[in-house]
Amino acid sequence: MAVSVSASRVAQRRVLRAFGREALAARAAVRQFGATATAVPSQAAAVGGSSQSTQLDSKPIHGMRKPSVRMTTEEAFVKTLQMHGIKNSFGIIGSAMMPISDLFPAAGIKFWDCAHEYTAGMMADGYTRSTGKMSMMIAQNGPGITNFVTPVKTAYWNHTPLLLVTPQAANKTIGQGGFQEVEQMNMFADCVCYQEEVRDPSRICEVLNRVIEKAIHCSAPAQINIPRDMWTQVVDIPLPTGVKLERSSGGRASIKKAAELLSEAKFPVILNGAGVILAGAVETSAKLAEKLSAPVCCNYQHNDAFPGNHQLHVGPLGYNGSKAAMELISKADVVLALGTRLNPFSTLPGYGMDYWPKDAKLIQVDINSDRIGLTKPVDVGIQGDAGLVAEDLLAALSPDAGNAGREARKALIKEAKSSWAAQLETMDHEEDDVGTTWNQRARAAHPERMSPRIAWRAIQRVMPDNAIMSSDIGNNCAIGNAYPSFKQARKYLAPGLFGPCGYGFPSILGAKVGNPDVPVVGFAGDGAFGISMNELTACGRNDWPGVTMVVFRNYQWGAEKRNTTLWYSDNFVGTELNVGVEYAKLAEACGLKGVKVSTPAELESALAAAIEGQMKRNETTLVEVVLNQELGEPFRRDAMKAPVEISKVKATDMVE
Repeated sequence: MAVSVSASRVAQRRVLRAFGREALAARAAVRQFGATATAVPSQAAAVGGSSQSTQLDSKPIHGMRKPSVRMTTEEAFVKTLQMHGIKNSFGIIGSAMMPISDLFPAAGIKFWDCAHEYTAGMMADGYTRSTGKMSMMIAQNGPGITNFVTPVKTAYWNHTPLLLVTPQAANKTIGQGGFQEVEQMNMFADCVCYQEEVRDPSRICEVLNRVIEKAIHCSAPAQINIPRDMWTQVVDIPLPTGVKLERSSGGRASIKKAAELLSEAKFPVILNGAGVILAGAVETSAKLAEKLSAPVCCNYQHNDAFPGNHQLHVGPLGYNGSKAAMELISKADVVLALGTRLNPFSTLPGYGMDYWPKDAKLIQVDINSDRIGLTKPVDVGIQGDAGLVAEDLLAALSPDAGNAGREARKALIKEAKSSWAAQLETMDHEEDDVGTTWNQRARAAHPERMSPRIAWRAIQRVMPDNAIMSSDIGNNCAIGNAYPSFKQARKYLAPGLFGPCGYGFPSILGAKVGNPDVPVVGFAGDGAFGISMNELTACGRNDWPGVTMVVFRNYQWGAEKRNTTLWYSDNFVGTELNVGVEYAKLAEACGLKGVKVSTPAELESALAAAIEGQMKRNETTLVEVVLNQELGEPFRRDAMKAPVEISKVKATDMVE
């Protein structure tokens, strides 16, 4: 049966007029008695046809079987989104998605129209990471979709369950090199945990439901690819039932062995990773730590994986992390790596310490078995949910677990934390490696400017306890890794180990969409911010919520400049940024608020005022912070070395 979209909608309106009273009565019954299905005449019957399908006027509840319903493919798609509670979508409008975006307002789905798909994807990541609720990325096929590659891979390594919707060129022209055609499945094959293309209109609900559930079960992005000629088809299909899979607490033998190791440990240390946040297991991990009096380190870029105000919290490992955490884990005889894949970058030496305890027994817990033992030798591997595993370990510990050396361990934890806090408070400047003088020269060139560390201490003095914070890739944000801690999970949005520049601004916009009553503050250096600053043109319009964005202005790509000072004899190539750009004024030109500061007092005042404006008047404010050009520890000291000249390269050899 071929029914045009316009004819279909005319028919629907006639049905609503003809059976308005019955529909209202059905809705009233649903409100009063719950999801009781009430039949109303089908579209086909209203236009003189006949159908065995039943149109149900009730919510599509996940986990309930549903009868067949006559509907268009776009209606089926949107109803499946509703069944999973997906209310927010980020992208740029395009013709290949308009059949479903046309239904978004009626369905209660908000489409956040962004300035670029790259940043739209980062917003989706920020929304889902900060709320725990799935969001959707969608754009025009071809060049719109290609812009999603970096944010999707970012979300993959952030373990963020996202729905990636990629409208595709039509089946009837695919392969002819038509307008906006590209191999969209191959493009994302290494960026998603699952992908599937819709092959027939009748399977649109089935495929969409499976993609969403794969994203949830694997805690990663999943892709549905939809040729655009799948839209506006009329189908008789049931909405999917949906299956919720219970997560595992690991094997009994591995739990028993791990509990024995922890019970016998003289100096147990817990390393909390993203899996603890995703499992909602922070409180359970705290109970386990308290039983053992074990210090708890946070894995790199997951500073919110354990409460910062807990006496056993010792801070993050990894690049520019906590010396206290590094010193304490170096003493461990047993390490419980809870909900972490132990990325090799996360445990590289820091502050001159190669701190990872190579002789310690290692228990690694991860929901993905492929990542257990991948980077470090493991004594006990447990495939399971971090929270459930922590609960079972706590129950399986011996009564005297943690007693060995308990008081001495607690005293050492307190001493290490106190010593590091005092040292951090006095660390004003970055050191130069032997034989280099860049930081000394940077301070002498602009003695009136703040250093990054002085700015970070000023920021910490005014940040609200309940704020959500994002950061970015780059020198100034990296230096700040040692400073923030959080009382709750889902408060820290670091860009993750795919390492994309331009994450800080869009991710905090997404976080604010999901947490409108919570103060949010994003951070980025001027290089990284330049990649995402086009969102200044989007976030001030319509009903976008206000945010506060801090941009560190040191007029350089700092991380790369640091590499150049250490290994390339100050031969700066591509490291200098335009000193004439005024970011605060750019914000004002976009209808937002902008303020430029250059002292700690100005920074504290401006940041406090910006947060107040965000919460009381829905204002978006960009705070431009002028810094000196000091450079911190290089990102990849492990991967860099000075070049060796073998055959001299000369400009005179260039052919005209």
